[in-house]
Amino acid sequence: MIVRPAEAEDLLQVADFWNRIIRETTITFTTVLKTEADLAAMIAARRAAGREFFVVREGGAIGFATYDQFRAGPGYAHAMEHTILLPPELRGRGAGRALMDRVEAHARAGGAHTLFAGVSGENAGGIAFHARIGFDVSARYPEAGRKFGRWLDLVLMMKKLG
Repeated sequence: MIVRPAEAEDLLQVADFWNRIIRETTITFTTVLKTEADLAAMIAARRAAGREFFVVREGGAIGFATYDQFRAGPGYAHAMEHTILLPPELRGRGAGRALMDRVEAHARAGGAHTLFAGVSGENAGGIAFHARIGFDVSARYPEAGRKFGRWLDLVLMMKKLG
């Protein structure tokens, strides 16, 4: 299993994987599909701000984790929010923990004090994963999102990095 910063040759596979999640699940509330150009721009912006976009690869499978400032403005400069997505074949094998170790170390080195996860209330596996790696539920927002004709809860989880 290899965990490293994303490179240009990863973008098509990441976009394809992410778009399957967008089209088929409520793991993310968005319905806006990603392109290679979108990902390249996102990664460039995050790197310019001192953040990173990591991928994990094993065999032909790819997953990723990335982070950025939780909310805009200088008062939130030390609060970050991450996204982590893994295909089924990489779950339960240490890939998520390896990605999050990299995200947390990178964020901590950049001065982050807290790391947030916004998890779909329907994503019991995502909530359990974050709890196992030290995140606590800080809020549950009922019916905060809508997808596939249903209202969805948002579970906000937080971990102090300091």
